[in-house]
Amino acid sequence: MKLLVTGCAGFIGANFTKFVLKNYPNDFVVGVDALTYAANLDALKELNSEERFLFYKADICDETAMNKIIDAERPRVVVNFAAESHVDNSILNPESFIRTNVLGTQVLLNASYRYGVSRFHQVSTDEVYGDVPLESEHIFDECSVLKPSSPYSASKAAADLIALSYMRTYGLSVSVSRSTNNYGMYQHGEKLIPTVIKKAISGIPIPIYGDGKNMRDWLFVEDNCAAIDLIIRKGACEIYNIGSGNLISNCDLIDRILGCLDIPSARKEFVKDRLGHDMKYAVDCKKIRELGWKAEADFESGLKTTVEWYKTKYCSRI
Repeated sequence: MKLLVTGCAGFIGANFTKFVLKNYPNDFVVGVDALTYAANLDALKELNSEERFLFYKADICDETAMNKIIDAERPRVVVNFAAESHVDNSILNPESFIRTNVLGTQVLLNASYRYGVSRFHQVSTDEVYGDVPLESEHIFDECSVLKPSSPYSASKAAADLIALSYMRTYGLSVSVSRSTNNYGMYQHGEKLIPTVIKKAISGIPIPIYGDGKNMRDWLFVEDNCAAIDLIIRKGACEIYNIGSGNLISNCDLIDRILGCLDIPSARKEFVKDRLGHDMKYAVDCKKIRELGWKAEADFESGLKTTVEWYKTKYCSRI
């Protein structure tokens, strides 16, 4: 099977690309990435001599480029990881998020429909559902109302709806995955876990928004890749939530990271809260589990492995 993976040099996209090539010897991956600041070609370095991987530098908003690539390569499946994804940046510059996440998705959908792609998979986020109070036991399922809180999550919700509309209007086969927070190797340094590790190693106080009680469910990136792969190959043209059940507060997460580094928690520094900061995300993953998936990574060991990887990376630069 030939897959076209957009955002292939990003955190999850790179891990997914390598997951497919590792597990399916007969598959071919066409990677597309605009190579913006968040891209990391080092994550794909091991594929430099891989004959089953072909890379294009291109922006998914470039209609001419996307049509040319999809027409030339004729992938069976398009998996759209390409996105602006940092919430803080979306607050400062929402326009770039609307452009990439909404317009870019629509351009890909048009090209996919025009050239007969068999499945378009939209990679989304649990943030499209909004949040729940910390004390609430409510969890979101795939039919929950969308109530995004930030320009980032609103742009992803819009992209989801546009993708699903192409299924209803044009008959394009579309699936959507909405995962919880991912962690693992090659994540951009602006994200929470790499930021904490880097600042802790450098002896810089670790900023924590508000009181640090905000809760997130942390999913190892390879588990997310396995879930997306399963949806593409065996799943229906529907929405699937993906989560691990590792729901912990930001303060607790930071303490665990500092524990892995053997650094005192006194280095934490509480700062003014982020605008519109969601308190708690919680999703029902029954549907993806019924498809045969479950999170394999143990959170404690997965976090330790991740911390050790970043520790090696950052210490080599100090």
